[in-house]
Amino acid sequence: MKKIAIAVLALVSSIANAGELYNNGPVVGSNGLSAIAPNATTFGFGDQSNVGNFVADDFTITVGKSWDISSLSFYGYQTGATGFSFTSATWSIVSGNDVNTGTVVAFGTTDVTNGGLAGYRVTDTTLNDTQRRIFKVDADITDITLASGHYWLAWGLAGTGVSGPWQPPTSDARQGNAAQATGGGAFAQLVESGSDLSVELPFAVNGTVSAVPEPETYAMLLAGLGLIGLARRRARI
Repeated sequence: MKKIAIAVLALVSSIANAGELYNNGPVVGSNGLSAIAPNATTFGFGDQSNVGNFVADDFTITVGKSWDISSLSFYGYQTGATGFSFTSATWSIVSGNDVNTGTVVAFGTTDVTNGGLAGYRVTDTTLNDTQRRIFKVDADITDITLASGHYWLAWGLAGTGVSGPWQPPTSDARQGNAAQATGGGAFAQLVESGSDLSVELPFAVNGTVSAVPEPETYAMLLAGLGLIGLARRRARI
């Protein structure tokens, strides 16, 4: 009977696992730096929510999974700020293949907390420059549940620094489909002006991922619970 109980517990634990659900990083390299890529000229992309500047990138929840999202993590800097200077994140989650025409399934403006100094945005000739401190910006949101599918996360940040907030690309300089909206306009693919290459943006989605059990799995779970209950009743006789 103990083996049955252990099997049931293992089955239940496999249905939900808490932690980081998705990370679109890396933010910095192993040296703690995010260096501007060769031929690139842009330190950071504007995502100042107070003037209608936002960025967006996508993620996918695989078939058979469901995410219970409890927080979002962003990464940004304000040039010249010596400490954490961010105050809020304005964000939305859009379901669909196009961030402009998809369905908004969740949104909000959320106070943020300091997730820690991630590193520095530099050039390959100014590796010791500390003007652009990249911070992890954590936003605890009201829990939302997303089914499998393709989604976009759009966001803008607010802060007390005199410059920015600015959004660095992923430190591996890989190409992707990140987008930017300026002045409250529509999103367009984000392209680095110097290299003329597309970019990806670092962010993370946190919470609980749950597998959607097959009918046979539910049957096994119910049968196991039934056997445990029967054993307990017999033990009392």
